Amino acid sequence: MLSGGHLFRPGPRDTGTICLRCMLRFSRTRPGRQPLSVSIPKHEKLASTPKVQKSWRRGYFSANAAPRIAQVGFDSTTERGHTLEAAEPLQDVDIMKTPIMYPYTSSTSGRPTQAEEPPHRRRKRLKEEAAAASSAEKFLPSNASSNLSTLSSSLPATSLRRLLTTCLSLSKPRLSFLIVLTTATAYSLYPVPALLLPTTTISPSLSALTMVFLTSGTFLCCASANALNMLLEPKYDAQMSRTRNRPLVRGLIGKKGALTFSGLTGVLGVGGLWFGVNPTVAFLGGLNIVLYAGVYTPLKRISVVNTWVGALVGGIPPLMGWAAAAGQTATGSGEWTELLFTQGSVGGWLIAGLLYAWQFPHFNSLSWPIREEYKNAGYRMLVWTDPRMNGRVALRYAILCFPICLGLWWYQITDQGFLVTSSVVNAWMVREAWRFWRNEGHKGSAKGLFWASVWHLPVVMVLAMVHKKGLWSGIWKRLAGDEEEEDGIWEMDDPTPVIPRKGHSLRLEKVETA
Repeated sequence: MLSGGHLFRPGPRDTGTICLRCMLRFSRTRPGRQPLSVSIPKHEKLASTPKVQKSWRRGYFSANAAPRIAQVGFDSTTERGHTLEAAEPLQDVDIMKTPIMYPYTSSTSGRPTQAEEPPHRRRKRLKEEAAAASSAEKFLPSNASSNLSTLSSSLPATSLRRLLTTCLSLSKPRLSFLIVLTTATAYSLYPVPALLLPTTTISPSLSALTMVFLTSGTFLCCASANALNMLLEPKYDAQMSRTRNRPLVRGLIGKKGALTFSGLTGVLGVGGLWFGVNPTVAFLGGLNIVLYAGVYTPLKRISVVNTWVGALVGGIPPLMGWAAAAGQTATGSGEWTELLFTQGSVGGWLIAGLLYAWQFPHFNSLSWPIREEYKNAGYRMLVWTDPRMNGRVALRYAILCFPICLGLWWYQITDQGFLVTSSVVNAWMVREAWRFWRNEGHKGSAKGLFWASVWHLPVVMVLAMVHKKGLWSGIWKRLAGDEEEEDGIWEMDDPTPVIPRKGHSLRLEKVETA
């Protein structure tokens, strides 16, 4: 009688007017001692009753919401003593066999859902996700297309400036400018005899007009491919922070308008390359549109091979620039085999290979801070499917930049100084790629590799142009007045006159005279 302390607990005189607090005290059972992780809360037995099962659950209290007594059938009549007016008495339930109820359905994959996740781990996860998003925003540059969309939305709906800004946003201007830069670099690196001599104005040389057609046509082809890419992915762009502000997602332009813009720029770009440069370059420009919009874009949701296809797309523009320059000095028919598959075309393939290799450390590091967004949007990327391989691929192709730069010197595209200067820049990117692979993107390694790749490409391109074979020797001879040897380069024993070929004013051919 004295055990349990029940001697001093008076029994209730009227079960219909028992106090809720007393009722909980009397109905409480004393189960055996349980581990801390499976201990039952004080009010678990009350929560198991049919009347209050939906409200008095563990998930209900974990949401930090105060229980509403009125919803479960309790009516407070006094300030100190709350009376219970329940139609049915509480039933005895084995609390050890009562399943724990959660507000959401449990996952069948074995991985706990957000509702099953303990509160302290949920808080830790949310904190880490917020920190990762914050770090991503800090080291990834702002998206030019999104910035233009924001500017366009602030302009009057019927203004011409808004339409032009929206179209420029569809073209991804920053990416298109980078592609045009690589095309122009390959064009300028093509070896031309008698560099910087006055005789180049009347001899086979690179034309500024061809350069204008090449750069403008390449930019229009890029704009067409990028617009088609946005046209095919507005649903998935809306799920990612870097793309949810694009014009099609925000409704700044309709699908018909985007399709019209893409078709118009594609026709103008390929047509300009055909009539202003040569058919080979025009074919490469059209091929890039098809590969980017028709192969790479849908492949992103199918296989991680999409990264290699995207790198192939980025390696074609340097070939376009090289073929454009080679077409002006072609001694044969100027067909695509002569422009792309002769001994003189090795330089173009080396520059294309440099662009192909560069894209892996750049993209693999760029995608790391937004890897969860790629995963949630359904994009198959190495950064989340195989993080270790993602780092290995970035390191592997960063190392590949060394032999490519060596090949540019070996085939007399650049001088020996390029070996030294390019090796310094390549070593920087390889070092960051090694840290990225070793740390799997953590400890700031993704940020380091990303910015190393951002600076690597333009610096190497500029260094290649600065160290172009024969550039500084020609300048020195020009300044020193030593032009006799170079003037003799263009002396021809054959006095055969040379006139422009019909339809190609920049291409010269010999005409047999009687």
